[in-house]
Amino acid sequence: MHQENFETQTVVIGAGVIGLAIARALARAGHEVIVLESSDRFGEGISSRNSEVIHAGIYYPQGSLKAELCVEGRQQLYDYCLTHKVGHRKCGKWIVAVDEAQNDKLCDIKAAAASNGVELEFYDGERVARGVPGICASSGLWSPETGIVDSHGLMLSLLGELHDAGGQLALRSPVAAAESDSQRHRLNVAGETPLILEAKNVINAAGLGAVPLAKNWAGLPDDCIPRQWFARGVYFSYSGRTPFRTLIYPVPEPGGLGIHLTLDLAGQARFGPDVEWIEKEDYTVEPSRQESFARGIRQWWPGLDPARLQPAYAGIRPKLKGPDGGFADFRIDGPETHGLPGLVNLFGIESPGLTSCLAIAERVKALLS
Repeated sequence: MHQENFETQTVVIGAGVIGLAIARALARAGHEVIVLESSDRFGEGISSRNSEVIHAGIYYPQGSLKAELCVEGRQQLYDYCLTHKVGHRKCGKWIVAVDEAQNDKLCDIKAAAASNGVELEFYDGERVARGVPGICASSGLWSPETGIVDSHGLMLSLLGELHDAGGQLALRSPVAAAESDSQRHRLNVAGETPLILEAKNVINAAGLGAVPLAKNWAGLPDDCIPRQWFARGVYFSYSGRTPFRTLIYPVPEPGGLGIHLTLDLAGQARFGPDVEWIEKEDYTVEPSRQESFARGIRQWWPGLDPARLQPAYAGIRPKLKGPDGGFADFRIDGPETHGLPGLVNLFGIESPGLTSCLAIAERVKALLS
């Protein structure tokens, strides 16, 4: 089949919240931008399968990209939501210890947060119970800067600004392979009308597909391509009302932040995600996981009615370390990493990616300036 050749200045691969934020920032800076998305709609991957939480910047090691970009991005995101009328609420969250053994862990979390410039308030169990009736906790940390956001509304706003600045979104346009040298980047775009797209700048923001695409990238050094693991987390919705008006998190567990309670902007509760390491992309939510959810939630909310837990959806975290690997930071690999001018690869952009999206966009823009 004949493939047509096209040229443009800048291509962003992936129309999730990260890709759209980057494309918007570059278009507003004067770039000619095309966003390539493999799906029928934007934001159908990681961006639509998360807790929609605006994180404060609590858990990440001091000096890490996750810490820096979360704290920067959180304030940028609140400001953006206010000025662009994107639905959000700074509702705060409690991190609760369920026994004395976890109290010390809360102290460690408080100290780590302080090192990132995030102040948390420590309260004993009685104070926690007054703040959130029905909770069983030996102590708790209060995070006033945590909130929730309408992620779809945010992406719609970013896309609108991208279009206003002259950028374009091409759906059903998967990038099957790529080739780079010191001058240009050539993208093999599959789909209904296959083509070769040449660009001066390319940003690989393909989420779960970022590492597989990098493996099909001629000219990209092998030692610049990380290994990736998939950690699935499922969510259960909770029918009817709950007494909660804030988010509630347990002490974190390996691979995630534990099965926590989040709220949507209408006040409806959902629980999750848990952590399950999987080999390939699979969004199945097994109803049988209700039992383990109920068992975990009842440690801090004895009044839970398990019958009101209903399977909702699943998300997948793109991990750069496996089950026993510990902390892995965001990777924003520019030319200084791989030696290819105009190329930026984003790997391992999991939580707090949504919170950090505007700050990540500024970081990428700086690498291309």
